[in-house]
Amino acid sequence: MSLPDLYPGFETVTVDVGEVTLFARVGGPVGAPAVVLVHGYPQSHAMWHRIAPKLAETLRVVVVDLRGYGQSSVPAPEERHAQMSKRRMGADIVALMAKLGAERFAFVGHDRGARVGYRLGFDQPERLTGLVLIDIVPTPVMWERMDATFSRKVYHWSFLAQAAPVPETLIAKAPIEHLFQTLAGWTVDKDLSAFDPGALAHYRAYFRDPARIAACCEDYRAGATIDVEHDEADRRAGRRITVPTQIIWGSVGLPADAKARESGPLVVWRDWCETLEGGPVEGGHFLAEENPQATLALMQPFLARVAD
Repeated sequence: MSLPDLYPGFETVTVDVGEVTLFARVGGPVGAPAVVLVHGYPQSHAMWHRIAPKLAETLRVVVVDLRGYGQSSVPAPEERHAQMSKRRMGADIVALMAKLGAERFAFVGHDRGARVGYRLGFDQPERLTGLVLIDIVPTPVMWERMDATFSRKVYHWSFLAQAAPVPETLIAKAPIEHLFQTLAGWTVDKDLSAFDPGALAHYRAYFRDPARIAACCEDYRAGATIDVEHDEADRRAGRRITVPTQIIWGSVGLPADAKARESGPLVVWRDWCETLEGGPVEGGHFLAEENPQATLALMQPFLARVAD
């Protein structure tokens, strides 16, 4: 099935990064400072279609599908869900960007992609010129703040992390209904009006694949186990992310309810990052599609400053 082309003028590449192959679209001036845009759940590279073309006017832009998502390959299961750890996903991105000629680059991540980004900020900061993290707080903080109210809003964290094949089996009964309920439920309007039909076609295409549904579940299982261990090891050691970091969050997005309403997620991230800035955007969780203009208005000046 042919999917809509949301990035006219961008090159299409599939790159072998060792353990998996990553699907990506690449655009912008050759030789310009590089930035990679990384999606979250339950999306793919398609989510950036309202952001990437504008950034590509001055930057070399890569939009990529994470391992197991979209049109990238699905890794074989490993013990402790290590194949979907954010450390391994971050290593994928470094390898991808190196093969595309960018040894250093800015990283923009949303949702799960942002978790890959801040893990990379701990593991390989020398590769990054800057980090933009959209609508998240650190993984251990999410788990620590799962009170009765917040856990209902982010029920998917516990549901998707259940032992296989429970969530896989239940989602497979109505995968597109589950996908659309998730997308609509995290927007301001509680419907699909924010999403381009072409982007929805991309999300539907991979969500029909049981192997990719399983990979999403493994992503969340890693997020409940090995990812927390990696984060806690850095926190105990007193390490902080040294890469210049910008936090963007939705005014009614997921982190806005994480007991940090007055100053948003910045109050949380100050314990994790040395150089920090950011602010809210009117919208829900999917800011790149709900409010791309305001998201760009925050992001572009930051990326211009950190461009290498």
